[in-house]
Amino acid sequence: MSLDTIDRRLLTVLQKSGRISNSELAEKVNLSASACHRRVQRLETEGYIAGYVALLDARKMGVSATIFVEITLRAQADDVLDAFEKAVARVPDVLECHLTAGTADYILKIVAENTDDFARIHRQYLTRLPGVAKMQSSFSLRTVCNTTALPV
Repeated sequence: MSLDTIDRRLLTVLQKSGRISNSELAEKVNLSASACHRRVQRLETEGYIAGYVALLDARKMGVSATIFVEITLRAQADDVLDAFEKAVARVPDVLECHLTAGTADYILKIVAENTDDFARIHRQYLTRLPGVAKMQSSFSLRTVCNTTALPV
């Protein structure tokens, strides 16, 4: 199914205000409440809307440090990649892990309380990841822009 203009408006509003009521959403996109509800259900059923979440404030949660870790593996064989990916998925402080093309094989986005906490994560988890040949960490000094909204 392709998305029409109304579907795109629905997705745009829902990405910014996931808890908006159906009647408010319908008003914002100029639909009746029942038509709006049917469209949102269809978007959910067809997988355009993967789920709904609460976005937490990292500072209030005590994990204000964001660290990006570039990982280079010893080899790129499927078994090495699979073992690494299974192990990294179990590290609780890793928010994202991306297989990349470039100088590193993977880039991880990690949150920590501070540098001491990152040192703990590094010792406890990162140094034990299988197949790692090289690791380089970069601390974020400030978040310039941050969104979870995809272009619609």
